[in-house]
Amino acid sequence: MVKNETMMFKVDKDNAEETKQILSLVFAALNEKGYNPINQIVGYILSGDPTYITSHKGARNMIRDLERDELLEEIVKYYVKQL
Repeated sequence: MVKNETMMFKVDKDNAEETKQILSLVFAALNEKGYNPINQIVGYILSGDPTYITSHKGARNMIRDLERDELLEEIVKYYVKQL
């Protein structure tokens, strides 16, 4: 049987500032090492594999402190605000 109801998704924690700061630091670390930060971060979000993120400057450990859904939520919020 196919459901016709819209599913609700809610992230419980609101730690937007921490998420933004970590994303910024991870982006910079990836860039410093010569990676395409966008591609690497997307790879991490989609797969959950932390090896997409460099260990340079502790970036891999930092991003693992975040839930991927929290990270994606902040990215979508930022994008929608730009519309």
